[in-house]
Amino acid sequence: MSLDDFLGTNEQKAIRPKQRRSGVMKRVQKSMYRRAFSETQLLDLVQEFKWQDGESYHFITGGDVDGLSYLKVILRQQKLKYCLLSTWVMAAEDIYQCQEFLESGKIEKLDFYLGEVFPGSYPQEYALLQKITKEYGGTIKIFRNHSKIIAGEGDKFAFGVEGSANVNTNPRTENACITIGRDIYEFYREYYDNIQGFGDKS
Repeated sequence: MSLDDFLGTNEQKAIRPKQRRSGVMKRVQKSMYRRAFSETQLLDLVQEFKWQDGESYHFITGGDVDGLSYLKVILRQQKLKYCLLSTWVMAAEDIYQCQEFLESGKIEKLDFYLGEVFPGSYPQEYALLQKITKEYGGTIKIFRNHSKIIAGEGDKFAFGVEGSANVNTNPRTENACITIGRDIYEFYREYYDNIQGFGDKS
């Protein structure tokens, strides 16, 4: 049965969402697997990698490893012209770390995508993030978001990071995958560029 058959009448077809809600991408790649139980151990482990296009690095972690740990991994390899960061919530210390990345020129532009609870539940952190994006450029989008994605590009390679951890340190077991390739970067960049957050006028 086709989608049109399922939707039925013209009136029903009219309610179909205009914005694509989901996407899928298939890759053939080489995968490597590692375990890390502290951020220091994670940063040490990745020194053995050659960061080749099409390779994926899969991690199971614990201790002080969170979403921002993987951005630090990437920044050890190259500066970034652009980066997007999607998380449900962020802690103040991680926002200050992002500010340092921007101040030092490690990242030229950084866009943030956060969950709908962030402004109300973390008002001080939200105000701080607004101040930083106003000063250094970039945008904040607030929407019904629970995805944990970091994607970006530099002179050496483009990448996407997919994981379970928010950008706030916690001791829980988490998982993540770093994939090197322009296709995965563009896959996420296109999706998040089209997000219209709460209160957006665009």
